[in-house]
Amino acid sequence: MSGNQSTKRLWRDVRVFDGHDTLPEPMAVIVEGERIARLVPMRKFDASRATDCEEMARGGVMTPGLVDCHTHLVFGGSRADEFESRLEGVSYEEIARQGGGILSTVRATREASEEALFDAALSRLQALMNDGVTTVEIKSGYGLTVEDELKMLRVARRLGDALPVRVVTTLLGAHALPPEFKNDSDGYIDLVCHEMIPAAAAQGLADAVDVFCEKIAFSVAQCERVFEAAEAHGLPIKAHVEQLSNLGGTAMAARHGALSADHIEYLDEAGVAALHEAGSVAVLLPGAFHTLGETKQPPIATLREAGVPMALATDANPGSSPLFMPTLMLNLGCVLFRLTPREALAGMTAHGARALGRPELGRIQEGAPADLCLWNIDTAAELAYAVQPGRLRQRIFNGRLEGGISHEH
Repeated sequence: MSGNQSTKRLWRDVRVFDGHDTLPEPMAVIVEGERIARLVPMRKFDASRATDCEEMARGGVMTPGLVDCHTHLVFGGSRADEFESRLEGVSYEEIARQGGGILSTVRATREASEEALFDAALSRLQALMNDGVTTVEIKSGYGLTVEDELKMLRVARRLGDALPVRVVTTLLGAHALPPEFKNDSDGYIDLVCHEMIPAAAAQGLADAVDVFCEKIAFSVAQCERVFEAAEAHGLPIKAHVEQLSNLGGTAMAARHGALSADHIEYLDEAGVAALHEAGSVAVLLPGAFHTLGETKQPPIATLREAGVPMALATDANPGSSPLFMPTLMLNLGCVLFRLTPREALAGMTAHGARALGRPELGRIQEGAPADLCLWNIDTAAELAYAVQPGRLRQRIFNGRLEGGISHEH
């Protein structure tokens, strides 16, 4: 190695949460270049053998960089007026009849230029980064035409190029039925399968394909067609399933080797067993549960007993989860879903990375990418216990300490 790649950096006397659990004693962490080189218990650490290291900090809690594995960060417009209307007693159905709901976001997103979408998403992504995120998934799904879906994916790729963060993109063409196909959902699925997925794959814009399998969206059979098209183009799959009812979409997605099944409030034991057998991740989204005032909780105890990995994400979006604070999700996951703080943090590190098909991320182990966060706290559980901005002392991305995040682009 030469130049910047050979730079060694040292963190001393830190409590390390490695992505699954807190290590039993304070550690020294040495990063060389873009990788974690050594983890040494402080009682065995010989400072005289680390004179070639630049000391970065002492004390605090170190975690992997947070992984937000389910977001809808790129969108036009706002739904604050609908939020206000609902609280003034207007029903969701009436809002939809007035042209609100997801289709209002579709209109605003179609009307917005790529530059406008980029600028709007930039501050949302910076909020996630300022709260510890180093890897984020960004879905399309508010364009619902081939060109507008590709536009959203291009913006997501640009965000990853502009900021020190890993962006994973997901094509969610089968998110809602656009007005042009009001009475022809099968015709729209044809468009997704035969035009949208091939175009996104050909242009290298999508890392995965997602669907919304629900009575108000698309049927299990229609979503399976989308998965088959994704598979034909070598793209892994994910699924919004069992959020509002139990259609059996999770089991179908698991049969196709889905990376994850997301929301899953209405998941049954057969669906849990299917996830376990497939090795798929259950992604929990307490932000949407909170915002929508839901009461049906996902089957946490059954997932835990079956050994299904549980990820946690913001679901950041304009309608059902306008929440852009990942550590808040740690708290909500514990308070609303009764996760332990350890489970919640694993859900936003190692399991979140696995839900994106990137198991090398979200871990603190020798040889892993050096995406790290150093927090001004005494125990890892404090990240879930308190909702308190400003605890992030250092954010390390690809081995580099990231200071103030630039607003220039």
